[in-house]
Amino acid sequence: MLIEELVNTLGYEKFAKRIAQYKTSIAALVAQYEAMVALVSPTHTPRVVTDDPDDDHVIACAVAASAKSIVSGDKHLLAIKSYQNISIITAAEAVSRLAAGDSAC
Repeated sequence: MLIEELVNTLGYEKFAKRIAQYKTSIAALVAQYEAMVALVSPTHTPRVVTDDPDDDHVIACAVAASAKSIVSGDKHLLAIKSYQNISIITAAEAVSRLAAGDSAC
């Protein structure tokens, strides 16, 4: 489900120029992503994001993966700030933390 959301997100017009600039495609980017990550299948999806229940799937995957952070631009997820010690941060915050040597990202 989240892979489908990635495909949809990469299809936004704001990403089209950048994808073309790198002479790649959405399918190629998704294939590269899938090769770099460990896909998880949560057994339970908690009700956490009251304003957007679809975002609960992001939370469920993070829990199943024992993630330290969720990096998102989604306002509903960002409003939660954290769930079960999983921080929910923006991409800018993730870059800042990584630059500072924070491995909890």
